Amino acid sequence: MSIQTGGGTLTETQAGVKKVLWRPSNALVTLVIFMLPAFILFTTFVMLPMIDAAHFSLYKWNGYGSPTDFVGLQNFERLAGNRIFLHSFGNSLKIIGTSLFIQLPLALVLALLIYEKHWSNTVFRLIFFLPYILAEVASGLIWSFIFDGDYGLAAEIARWLHVDNFYILANREWAFTAIMTVIVWKYFGFHMMIYIAGLQSIPKDQIEAITIDGAGPLQVIRYVKLPALKPALTMSVFFSVIGAMQVFDIIIPLTNGGPSNLTHTIVSFLYTFGLQRMNIGFGSAVGIILFLFCATFAFTYRSTFQREKGTAR
Repeated sequence: MSIQTGGGTLTETQAGVKKVLWRPSNALVTLVIFMLPAFILFTTFVMLPMIDAAHFSLYKWNGYGSPTDFVGLQNFERLAGNRIFLHSFGNSLKIIGTSLFIQLPLALVLALLIYEKHWSNTVFRLIFFLPYILAEVASGLIWSFIFDGDYGLAAEIARWLHVDNFYILANREWAFTAIMTVIVWKYFGFHMMIYIAGLQSIPKDQIEAITIDGAGPLQVIRYVKLPALKPALTMSVFFSVIGAMQVFDIIIPLTNGGPSNLTHTIVSFLYTFGLQRMNIGFGSAVGIILFLFCATFAFTYRSTFQREKGTAR
């Protein structure tokens, strides 16, 4: 007699002598084969660097040789009183707010307008999704030319209007607004495609039924489409927050953190004041703070929505 288990097979001999034989099932073998490379890569490129960063953050170290100048938590204390770091952290929070309250609503509205399968809608999807395909550095270079007050589009507009040239990226008040504009332009197409996929999965008979009952377009959106999009919205918010905390490639070609270090994000601050200035211990402390923020948000966000799903069931 044989009994199937989750991890293998238990067998019993016909003579009545019980023997327990374990043979791994195909599912377990497949799990090991595919999990082991992923585990090795995750450990090598994520866990070990984070452990090293936590170790380096306790030292004053320039990256050469082995760290020997132990300073404890002084790097973190310096960050707590560093005006540029606090401003950079605030900029990252501003990007989160822009993503949640401008970028995602814009993506949702466009998705509701062009989600139906039609050749013209396909063209618009391609146009709106194209910025996301471009590399971040390329996008930054394109927009740096557009904002250029001497030779770019901004200069041409100034000539047409017969006004003085306006250097947006060099202006203390408008530089970061320009960066957030580029971020919205760059990433809203990604979220739009997530919403389009969710909208196209809604059964048409469900929409037809509520329409026959007398519901208008706004009521269809409120009572059918938005509830169906809840998983997509949940995932989109998660990607927006985590992505906003890691903005870097767009900052460097646009402003490189200027003017007067007013447009840094956490990652560009880490790069400028940690790596470029060979202050690896200080930069590692910034990386640890960024990791803790993202990890805390990820676990809190996931546990919150998992709890909501469990309550709903």
